[in-house]
Amino acid sequence: MRKIHQQSVIQLTYLPNLFPVNCYLVEEKDSLTLVDAALPANAPAILKAAEEIGKPITRIVLTHAHGDHVGSLDALKKQLPDVTVYISDRDARLLRGDTALLEGEEQLPIRGDVPKNIETLPDVRLQDGDRVGSLLALSTPGHTPGSMSFYDDRTGVLIAGDAFAARGGLAVAGHMKLSFPFPALATWSPLASLDSARKLADMSPAWLAVGHGNMIAQPVQAMRKAIAECEHRLLKKGVFKHVT
Repeated sequence: MRKIHQQSVIQLTYLPNLFPVNCYLVEEKDSLTLVDAALPANAPAILKAAEEIGKPITRIVLTHAHGDHVGSLDALKKQLPDVTVYISDRDARLLRGDTALLEGEEQLPIRGDVPKNIETLPDVRLQDGDRVGSLLALSTPGHTPGSMSFYDDRTGVLIAGDAFAARGGLAVAGHMKLSFPFPALATWSPLASLDSARKLADMSPAWLAVGHGNMIAQPVQAMRKAIAECEHRLLKKGVFKHVT
């Protein structure tokens, strides 16, 4: 996996030039937090990267429960039995393969690769505003009903999962770009994604780190542009709710 160190965050990327799948190691004083668990074959590379940094992984935090973000979770848990696993309370259901919608949610099918055989159970079910080490947990539904993002307020790095995709040009989840359509095809609610994207842009992050594509420095202008493009697309489709 390619390794890029930026501030206190290390981006690990599988297949960076073909189909980039990212996960992140966040440095604490004496430990590491892993954000997302990539694909099933990626566990050895993740463990090797942590060994090279010289700190243990003590937390695994999941932005959402799609297969390319939880794939190596079981393998990592077997190697790191004392690690604490975090996911949103809502996506804990998806992690165990439950795709039923809750009352009050948009009645749209949950899309993407929802795993059916993950054995690891989360230790902590996150809510908006919770803390995970140096990370602030932010509820950002849309790609999945329980998607979360994580903001490192020491450095301004925002790890946004698939709330945005950077491969092929920055785009809000649900806004398909033909150069890299896969995050859009796996998005549950474009409208909720748009609201979450606005919330993240209002954070004014110094860096944007996403599930697919390179990290972006000073990303707010690009985020606002992607939001405007998504709004325009929804307006053209005749979807006016929540669009300003």
